[in-house]
Amino acid sequence: MYEFFEHTADIGLRIRATTLPEVFNEAARGLFSLIVENPEVIQPADRRIIHLKAESVELLLFDWLDHLLYVFDAEHLLCNRFDVTIDELSLTATLWGERLDLSRHVLAHEVKAITYHDLKLKQIDGEWLAEVILDI
Repeated sequence: MYEFFEHTADIGLRIRATTLPEVFNEAARGLFSLIVENPEVIQPADRRIIHLKAESVELLLFDWLDHLLYVFDAEHLLCNRFDVTIDELSLTATLWGERLDLSRHVLAHEVKAITYHDLKLKQIDGEWLAEVILDI
């Protein structure tokens, strides 16, 4: 489950999940629901495989979202389906989506960057909690 929270001139994305891969999946869904108002119309026409490594799980989450934002900015690829596997500090993910089509996709926010500010990812009482601030 993801939700948004207010942050000075930015927007926060808070994710609660039972597994670490689910955190990454929900974070990606949250990012694209900020970019486009109607993510449910995104078709799984294009499939990509992503491999990332980082020095911590927090940085892996940052790199994941940053990479997804890059894919949108550079290729105009909107995604709404993600299969994420995490092994220690490595991520392998398959994502499905399609190129932005303004006749069907309604843009919501321009996400300029994923920030390190107040980035957190921790396990509390068997549940994962993540918070990421997005510069809009």
